[in-house]
Amino acid sequence: MSRLIEYEEANDEVRAVYDDIRATRKSDYINNFWKALAVHPPTLKRVWTIVKGVMAEPGALDPLTRQLIYLAVSITNGCEYCMASHAAAARALGMTDAMYAELAAIVGVANMTNRLADAFHVPVDEVFKQG
Repeated sequence: MSRLIEYEEANDEVRAVYDDIRATRKSDYINNFWKALAVHPPTLKRVWTIVKGVMAEPGALDPLTRQLIYLAVSITNGCEYCMASHAAAARALGMTDAMYAELAAIVGVANMTNRLADAFHVPVDEVFKQG
């Protein structure tokens, strides 16, 4: 098990990242992923900056869609922690049990057909290629 760095024991560099996480998420809660990364402050800061830029800043995708994509990738990668945290985030944004079931079915089918296409070395149709 990883060592988790709580706010009270964190150095100033880690506290600054924790404070930004709290402000960005409008919550006092710091989840265990960030506490585990805090054992190496440069990694904590780098990963938070990237995640914040992709997941928290406004863009073409709405927050629920972003969480559903993250959840789908987490399912594919088999990351129990990421599946739990991003399913919770998606549920908070409106994901229903039916949506989760459909997402899981799509992930399963996509993984199967991806592997078959790779195994059979299927060439990409010209109509699917972008210029």
